[in-house]
Amino acid sequence: MTCSSYEVYVRQVFLGIPPFPRQEVPFKSCSAVSYISQDCEEIPEFLGRKYGHMAKRLDLSFNLLRSLEGLKTFSYLEELILDNNLLGNDLLLPRLPHLHTLTLNKNQISELESLLDHLAEVVPSLQYLSLLGNIACPNELVCKEKDEDDYQRYRYFVLHKLTNLKFLDTRKVTRREREEALIRGAFMKVVKPKDVKAFWGNVATFTMENIQRATDSSEMTSCKTQCCFEPLQSLHIRRTNHIYILSM
Repeated sequence: MTCSSYEVYVRQVFLGIPPFPRQEVPFKSCSAVSYISQDCEEIPEFLGRKYGHMAKRLDLSFNLLRSLEGLKTFSYLEELILDNNLLGNDLLLPRLPHLHTLTLNKNQISELESLLDHLAEVVPSLQYLSLLGNIACPNELVCKEKDEDDYQRYRYFVLHKLTNLKFLDTRKVTRREREEALIRGAFMKVVKPKDVKAFWGNVATFTMENIQRATDSSEMTSCKTQCCFEPLQSLHIRRTNHIYILSM
C-alpha cells in the first residue's frame, strides 16, 4: 500500500466506510485473510483453526473487537489491520515475532506508554505503526485543540520507545526525527493527572488554606514581609493474495 493510497484508506476509516463491500460468502486465496464489518466482539475461533497456520496478513477492521485473544494461533503474521474497533488500554497481543506492520487507527486507546512498552516486548520486528484516531495520538483528528507541535512530540516519544520504526501513522520516519528521539524522546511523555478536575480542585484548596493562614492575625506581620499571595491566574488547559471471510 503506497503512502497516497494509505491516506485515502485512513480517510475511509475515519468516515466509517469499509474499504470493501460486505460479502455473503468467504473468499480466500493464499496467505491473506480478511474478516471485515462482521460486528464481532472477539476473534472467531474458526479463523485461527482454519487459517492461523498460513496467514501472513490479517484484516479485522470495522468490527467491535475488545479482545485479541484469538490471535494466539496466528504465529506467522506479518501484517495486522485492526482499524475501527473498540480496543482499549487493556489491549494484549500474543508474541508475534514476524509482525512488521500494525494499524490500530480509530480505537479507544488513551495510554500511550503502556501500549508502546507492550509492543516493544511482543512485536520486536515492528517497522510500521499507525495509531491515528486514538486519544493516545494527539492530533486534530482527535481534538481540534491539538496542533503539529503536540503531534511531533508524540512522534519523538514513540520513536524513543520503538527504535526500529520506519513509518509512523501516515509519515515516514526521517533521520532528523530519529536523532531528536534519541536526544529528547524520553522527555516528550505527557503526564496527565487521572482526574483533572480533582487535581485543580486540590491546588485551589491548598492555595486558599495558605491565604487563610497568612491573613490570620498571628501571622499577618511576618507574612507581609516574607510573602505576597496573588490569586491564581485563569489557566487554559488544552484538551495481492487475499481471503475475504464474511459469513459463516
